[in-house]
Amino acid sequence: MVKKDKTHILDDEEEDELTRRRLTSTRRETLSLYRDILRATRFFIWPDPRGVLWRDILRENARKEFEEARFEKDPEIITRLLIGGRDAVQVALDKLAEKQRQEIAKSRGGDQGW
Repeated sequence: MVKKDKTHILDDEEEDELTRRRLTSTRRETLSLYRDILRATRFFIWPDPRGVLWRDILRENARKEFEEARFEKDPEIITRLLIGGRDAVQVALDKLAEKQRQEIAKSRGGDQGW
């Protein structure tokens, strides 16, 4: 059995391939997050005080943030942005679900008094 040398240094071609794979993976994750944000915004159908739907505001802000980070090259920053984005989507959906549960409980509580 032959052991591989762990100190193997990547040549330029291998390094390029590794970079390409990493970028492809990052792009895939980024697109997945963006699509998840668009899906999540479908639930925000009420208007703000100006009369603009929150769905549209959230989509516009997401697009703006993605465009601002579009040319970021640092993998650590990209990872941090992706994690922060995922967390933000999850927190927003959790808060929305909790508010809906409260509204349902409130409406049921009002009906029981009759």
